[in-house]
Amino acid sequence: MADVVVVGSYVQDLSFRTEQLPAPGETRLGTFQSGAGGKGFNQAVACSRQGVVTQFLGAVANDLFAVEAENFVAHEESLTAFLERIDSSHTGVASIVVDGKAQNQIVVALGANGRLSRSFVQQRAALFHDAKIVVTQLEMNIEAVDETLSIARESSSISILDPAPINPELSVELLQKADVITPNESEFTSLLKQLFGDDPGERFWERTDKELQGLCELCGVPLVIVTLGGTGCFVSHHRLDGRISLGEGFFRASAPKVNAIDTTGAGDAFSGGLAAGLVRYRNDIKSAIAFASCVAGLSTERVGTSPAMPYSFEVHERFRELPSPVSRE
Repeated sequence: MADVVVVGSYVQDLSFRTEQLPAPGETRLGTFQSGAGGKGFNQAVACSRQGVVTQFLGAVANDLFAVEAENFVAHEESLTAFLERIDSSHTGVASIVVDGKAQNQIVVALGANGRLSRSFVQQRAALFHDAKIVVTQLEMNIEAVDETLSIARESSSISILDPAPINPELSVELLQKADVITPNESEFTSLLKQLFGDDPGERFWERTDKELQGLCELCGVPLVIVTLGGTGCFVSHHRLDGRISLGEGFFRASAPKVNAIDTTGAGDAFSGGLAAGLVRYRNDIKSAIAFASCVAGLSTERVGTSPAMPYSFEVHERFRELPSPVSRE
């Protein structure tokens, strides 16, 4: 039985590091490494490395990258994976270029992720009924996202949707099936434009917190956490049903000081850390967000995505101000 179920993408990362991102038509020299990744898989690894039993549902093909996924999972103590095999496709792959300032450019070929089936998720509905938290994102077949959130609602699990990458098939109805959404600044702006026809403008974050709260309420989701990189996040909460310990309102949460060298996967680390934090702190959202920010921050001090996700002991050694987890007894 797992505390957290993550339904999402597995992508093999082909990562390049160079001092400056190449301009169109330009070739630059750099270094290379390959490793496990994908938004869903990164979230699952980030969560499981906090000592929270986690199950991952995703899709791969029958190729060498699928073997790498299985080998990675075999070495993760608190993580198990259920993988749908798509013979007529390829395992997801991403080309990632990171510069000397930790900025990145990414191109993803979803492959098998785009064909993760609704039926595969349905057949594993029992996993959701045992889970406290269900996490998903948009780097896969949108029908599987819909099924994931529907089953999570039926099972009374808290559902977290990372609405990235922005998907033109995302609807207001689907978004509002989630209990929590975790967009970054640009993703949140895109959501407002795509779903509600509201253009916040270029000076979006110069608005007052009360105005930002109003924009968050447009989403119709109980808990909206807009991540703002090194400056922390803006949190809007309303219509909660008692499962998360917050009343109505909004607040800002700061981010820890880190020496970032690669921000690829930081948002995934936050979402996975948030899921783990909700389990560890018994749905105390402020403690869970503080914990998630530390997981995400520490992940940026390492190269890669899934391999860069920190372990619980590393997080607590680095950020000693974090509260101790609440006993599950």
